[in-house]
This record gives sequence, C-alpha cells and structure tokens, in this order.
Amino acid sequence: MSRMSVDEAVHLIQNAELKELGKMAYKRKKELHPKGVTTFVVDRNINYTNVCWVDCKFCAFYRHEKNDDAYILSFDEIDAKIEELLEIGGTQILFQGGVHPKLEIEWYEDLVEHIHKKYPQITIHGFSAIEIDYIARRSNITIKEVLQRLHAKGLASIPGAGAEILSDRVRDIIAPKKLDKDTWLQVHEEAHKLGIKSTATMMFGTIETDREIVEHFKHIRDLQDRTGGFRAFIMWSFQGKNTQLMEEIPTISKQSANRYLRLLAVARLFLDNIPNIQSSWVTQGSYIGQMALFFGANDLGSTMMEENVVSAAGATNRMNQDEMIKLIKDIGEKPAKRNTAYEILERYY
Repeated sequence: MSRMSVDEAVHLIQNAELKELGKMAYKRKKELHPKGVTTFVVDRNINYTNVCWVDCKFCAFYRHEKNDDAYILSFDEIDAKIEELLEIGGTQILFQGGVHPKLEIEWYEDLVEHIHKKYPQITIHGFSAIEIDYIARRSNITIKEVLQRLHAKGLASIPGAGAEILSDRVRDIIAPKKLDKDTWLQVHEEAHKLGIKSTATMMFGTIETDREIVEHFKHIRDLQDRTGGFRAFIMWSFQGKNTQLMEEIPTISKQSANRYLRLLAVARLFLDNIPNIQSSWVTQGSYIGQMALFFGANDLGSTMMEENVVSAAGATNRMNQDEMIKLIKDIGEKPAKRNTAYEILERYY
C-alpha cells in the first residue's frame, strides 16, 4: 500500500466529508489496535519554574525573572506534589518549565537524580526540546551530552512540547526566539539514538496553512522512519485567552470541534508509523475528547492531576480516572491504565 502524500492529505483536510474521514481513521485505528482497548495514564504536570526568556506570543503561562509571581519550585515542593500523585496511583510526572535563563546542567542533574532516587516508581517524562537546547547552550555542552547526562540520572523520556508547527515561517511570527524546526527535530533524533523515547506534538490554530500542517506531519513521519523513537502523537488547538498573539492578531479565531476532529483523522491516516494517537480532551473538553476515539485516537492521555500552561490561556477542563473509564466504556471500548511506555498496568473490563 502506498503512503499518503502531502498533496493527498491536504486534499482530505480541505474536501473530505467529516463522517467519511472519521470512518477512514477509525478503520486505521482498528487495524493498529484490534482489541478495542483505549488507554490512559495517571500523571501530574509539574512545572518546576514559570520563568522564561523566550516570550512565546501564544503563551500565557510564562513570567520574567523579576515578576512578583515568578517562581522556581523547591525540591520539597516537588516532593509534596509527587506524594499527592502517588496517593491516587500515579505513575508518571510530565516535568517541564519555562526556559530559565540561569539554570545550568548541574541543577537539572541534581533535580532528576533527587526524584529518581527518592521515587524510583515514578517515570520522569520531562524537558522539552527547547529546554534541552538551551541547557546545552547555557552550559557550553552539546545537546547529546545534555541528554546523556540527564538520562544517566534517571530521565526516562521526553515530551514533544515546543513543536507547535514545524514551519520556520510560522515560528518566526508566533515565537521568534524559539528554536527552529530543525533543532526541535535534532533534539528528538539525538534522544532516540540514545534510547530515550519521546512523543510528537502539534499546536494548530494560529497562522499556519493546511499545507504547513501536513508538512509538520511529514517531518514527524520522516524522523520516525529513521529512528522509531516516537511513542505517540498529540495535537491540540491554540488557546488564545491572555496571550500576546491574540492582541497582535485579533483575527485568529477559536478552532471548532469539526476542525480538530478533521485534522486528527488525517493525522491518524498520514502517520502510519506512529502507533498511538492521544485525544486532547484538555483543550477540547471531555465529550469531544471522547468523540476523538472515533476519529483515530486510541488513548485519552493523562488524567492531568495538575495543569498550568493551557489553563493560563483559558482551557479549564478537568477529568479524573473514573470519568475516563466511564467515557471509554460509554462508546463500547475497553479502558486500561498504562504507563509512559504504553504498557498496560490495569484493565477495567
């Protein structure tokens, strides 16, 4: 079977009927996951600092170092958050922050080592590509060395955050200080070569074109062909409240559920070498999150015990484990709790 081309994917986004797209994506999902199991992970986002010099225009979370509400969490504060996660059966922390201008590799090594030794049962899924790139530059070492050193201390995998749209035209407008698309891809490729798995992400709904969206998919698919290191793909829509980007470009409109499901379905069809696609209920709400399971998603993502970044931009959806199980059963699928590696820990069927 020939692979879907960029032109074919653009055509589907622009012309296919939504219901037909859903049928195609659901069929592909069933080929990859024939047992009808929908997974989720119990974890917590820990944003260790909100200090960031990158000033992304689409972000409402970051603060500058001199702001009154700027912070760096202490190890004790991080421990308290992990203890709360363990109490509800959590297995993973999504660990990332702003790009702090002064923190160097030794601080990150101490932090990862502290968590890994004290809580060996917790998987550290942490540090986005831009954090890793900046740690390297701040510490005068290579990206590879940053990854090697953090991996040695207990970093298990890295999230796909910071991909936004892998188009330098778009990035130069919405986040001009952020790393370029090639560097984002380089960080993930270096990680994969070291045996550190990662996820791939996409934030849509700012100024990108349909073709740039599909070219983003193509960059991810090409890297996956080379390394096989992406465990999952996650996409969400831009949340504009309280952001500089909405002030500068007020014509940006909120993305519809139709648009989200349409892009999700095409992602499932195009990304033929990535096994898992997460539903973004955090930005879409629980019921569109549930609907996404009919449009190619096979994973509901995280229960999101704590979330600070998109909530700062106006998305305030919440869901616990029982609600996830109910949503999955409601459409006739089988709920299961997984870990970061997509290994099933507990079945609820």
